[in-house]
This record gives sequence, structure tokens and C-alpha cells, in this order.
Amino acid sequence: MGLNRGLVQVYTGDGKGKTTASIGLAIRAVGAGFRVLMVQFIKGVRKTGELETAALLVPKFRIVPAGKGFVHLGSRSESSPSDSAEAAMDALAFAWECMESGEYDVVILDEVNCALSLGLIPVNEIVRMIEMKPKDVELVLTGRGADPKVMEMADLVTEMREVKHPFRNGIVARRGIEF
Repeated sequence: MGLNRGLVQVYTGDGKGKTTASIGLAIRAVGAGFRVLMVQFIKGVRKTGELETAALLVPKFRIVPAGKGFVHLGSRSESSPSDSAEAAMDALAFAWECMESGEYDVVILDEVNCALSLGLIPVNEIVRMIEMKPKDVELVLTGRGADPKVMEMADLVTEMREVKHPFRNGIVARRGIEF
């Protein structure tokens, strides 16, 4: 089956919903018979609802948590910057290999924009990946702080803007809703 023409999409901004939007796209793509890979660049420590759902859709939808957890969050940090940088580069190499393999129609780099803005991955690596993307693969990049070069190269950029968030009122992330 496959796509005749794959585009580059970016979901960024400080609002909630970037990963959720990409998972919605993945579900739609699976429903159309496409094969989807999501590589998570920061997430990897926690078990999340999306992992359990994707497991039901294997082999059409595969999520690979390749991160070491949240980094640079003070006392809430789950990993060191050096561990996270190594994991991010390994995740990028894996995603690149999968993108070029012909096995997937849609490749989602979840939280890759965060990995870029934290300096875990050089932006020129993502620029090169976009330039080398096979024409029939849809490439989706999520996360806050998308690099201007990446946004310029993308075919679609959506910015999620926070207007109001329950976290500001002391409500923590809830399993099945935020993760």
C-alpha cells in the first residue's frame, strides 16, 4: 500500500497534545493500512497508556521508548544529560534506519524537538534526516521548542498553545489522560 507522497509534520508549542495528536494520526494511518513507528526520545522510564494501546496494534503500530526519562528538571530529573544524549543519538540512529528500511509508512519522532532544544541531538542531524527522508514516508516530529530550521523545512507546523492547564492548580499528570 504505502503513501505516494510523504510529508514532514511538526507538532510543537507549550500546550498539551503534541504526542496525543501524533498518536491520533498513527491510529488513522493504521486504519488505512499503513505501518507506523513511534520512537520516543525522552520518554522511556514510565509505562504509559500509549504503549499498552500500541501493543494491541502490533505489527501495524510500534512504539519504542528509547529515552532515559525527563532531564534538566531539577530535582524531578529522571536521567543525567550525558545518559540522555547517548540515548537520544541511539534513538535517532534507530529511527533513521527504520525510516530508510521501507518497513514503515509513518515515522514519528516523539519529543525529538525537546531533545534538540536540550542539546541532546545536533539540529544538523535532524535537518539531514528530513533532507534524506524517502519520498513515500510521512515524518512527524513532536515536542516543545521546535528549531526554526526544522519548522522551515516542514510541510505542516502546528503549535499547541497553553491557555489553561490543571497543573497550575496542583493537579498532577493522571494515568490514562496525560500519560
